[in-house]
Amino acid sequence: MTALITRPTAPAEDSHPALTALIVLTGVFLSSLDLFIVNIAFPSISASFHGENLSSLSWVLSAYTIVFAAALVPAGRWADRTGRKKAFLLGLAVFTASSALCAVAPSLGFLVAARVLQATGGALMLPTSLGLLLPAFGPERKGAAIGLWSAVGGAAAAFGPPIGGLLVQASWRWVFLVNLPLSVLAFVFGIRLLREVRDPAAHKSDLLGAALLSVSVASLVAAIVEGTDWGWLSARILGAFALAAVSGAWLVVRSFRHPNPILEPAVIRHRAVALADVSSLVFFGGFGALVLGGVLFLTGVWHESILRAGFMIAPGPLLAGLTAFPGGLLGARVGHRAVGTAGSLLFAAGGLWWITHVGAAPNWAEDYLPGSLLGGAGVGLMLPSLGGAATAPLPPQRFATGSALYAMTRQIGVALGVACLVAILGTATTAAAAVTAFHHAWIFMMGCALVSGVVLQGIGARAAETADADAVPLDAIYVVAAGK
Repeated sequence: MTALITRPTAPAEDSHPALTALIVLTGVFLSSLDLFIVNIAFPSISASFHGENLSSLSWVLSAYTIVFAAALVPAGRWADRTGRKKAFLLGLAVFTASSALCAVAPSLGFLVAARVLQATGGALMLPTSLGLLLPAFGPERKGAAIGLWSAVGGAAAAFGPPIGGLLVQASWRWVFLVNLPLSVLAFVFGIRLLREVRDPAAHKSDLLGAALLSVSVASLVAAIVEGTDWGWLSARILGAFALAAVSGAWLVVRSFRHPNPILEPAVIRHRAVALADVSSLVFFGGFGALVLGGVLFLTGVWHESILRAGFMIAPGPLLAGLTAFPGGLLGARVGHRAVGTAGSLLFAAGGLWWITHVGAAPNWAEDYLPGSLLGGAGVGLMLPSLGGAATAPLPPQRFATGSALYAMTRQIGVALGVACLVAILGTATTAAAAVTAFHHAWIFMMGCALVSGVVLQGIGARAAETADADAVPLDAIYVVAAGK
């Protein structure tokens, strides 16, 4: 991950900034798009594997986020040592091949396994994409490069639901097949045009630590999603909780002993950074419940088509993308705590609106849309605030580690949020019971937002934003791209 802390050098004479941007941003767009189109395709995937319950189907989403979170730091450090071009192209190839496997998946288990491979490819592409883009543009155009990088991720978030809704009209398998032609073109041109960039000083990462992180989070998710079916006091559930606790504790102990740990103690010891990451973990629990919950409610309770649901959901992500950039500028001026607090309150207000207005009778414009816009605006303010609070106080040599830790907490939060949503929804058999269950899910979403806002209060009015000028734009890179 040192790609994010090395100073970009001036572009070489034979570099192609525009073509480099087109190639690497294609990978960023496709990997960011994947989150939203897979969520919108979830009901169709569920219908295809009709013998599977919601808790089993949720692993289509959770397996990706867990593996992505655990692989991010090792992948970034390996890319720095062996070459960012090589790592990006390998990640793109893995992402493309696994997308094809997802599209032909004959069973749910096969699909989940292919999603694990997809996450590995995405983890290779994310840190290397910016690491290739910045040197190609040079320091004088660094701001433009980062702005373009972030905008592409925002566009994917905004266009994902309607694009997914359109693709599912043919089959849910098309949400994976759509990746192939653009990925192949980017790979072919990437071989010819991308310049290799290495950091010989980069260290090896802790692969056992990454495995422990995966086991801990996966065990916790499994315990939450299967608790209702297996019994919360059953041996399997208690064993899963115990495995999560033991592997998590082992990871913490190992992080203090390993020379290049997954969780770097020097970063965690910084009070403001640690609190920002905790706030991020909690907030993205609510965000994960929001993203999947909206699809399930519109298609399962209001019985909207997936196409209509995609367009109904789109205004929220669109407003989040439009709000994130000015939110980041405002946070840099008045402090991340103030802007993040406003975002958490708006996000909670969106959930409160749905609880008090949304029922079994469909009324999108008056009942659903206002809550979606409030939530979208809240997300747009929270993302740059959390990213800034988690990285800005750090010295330059810790930017990469701080950004990676923030990205991991986001992914883990989403996985836990989806798991909690599944547990809350249960198996409601009537429309009234389903509405009540979603009200409880929105209460959970509100609770996550409010707790996240309360935790943010501990970082201080202006969270030691003393890092050099590179800190502010580097914070912004994880606003959307790490949201896979």
